[in-house]
Amino acid sequence: MSKEPLLRAARFLSLTFVGLFAGFLVGVLVLESSLRHYDRFVYAQVRKVELDRLDTLASATLIPALITTALLVISAVRARDRVFRLTLAALVLLVTVFVTTLIFNLPINGDQAGWDVTAPPADWASIRDRWQLWHAVRTGAAVLAFGLLGAAAMSRTSAGSPSSGH
Repeated sequence: MSKEPLLRAARFLSLTFVGLFAGFLVGVLVLESSLRHYDRFVYAQVRKVELDRLDTLASATLIPALITTALLVISAVRARDRVFRLTLAALVLLVTVFVTTLIFNLPINGDQAGWDVTAPPADWASIRDRWQLWHAVRTGAAVLAFGLLGAAAMSRTSAGSPSSGH
């Protein structure tokens, strides 16, 4: 049985989940940049709303993105071609997103979830700025990973599939 249909499915799922995740992060980045024009009460209230379900969406897209991209890397490790290198670079970026999230964003999320929206902490702006900085880092990494996976898919298409003799 040929592995090619499974690899095509993995490529599709990887690109889909990474694209969804990157798009989600871009949307949050736009929302967060809009919040910079509002006071601490509005910011604290919107963050409470964001933290209600957006972490679930992030997990539901990032975890499958990591798994499917890792499967692609494992399946292509022997080839060490352009597609492998692009996919490996995308995986490294996704791992960077994951680690950044764990080390920086999630602890801040945990603190912000406990904020009283009628009395945010005095240092709310510095906490916001730190969260937004690390969110921008992970958003850039996710968008770049999506671009690399797209380039890998385009390289794969232009080179032809292994079964076509190219």
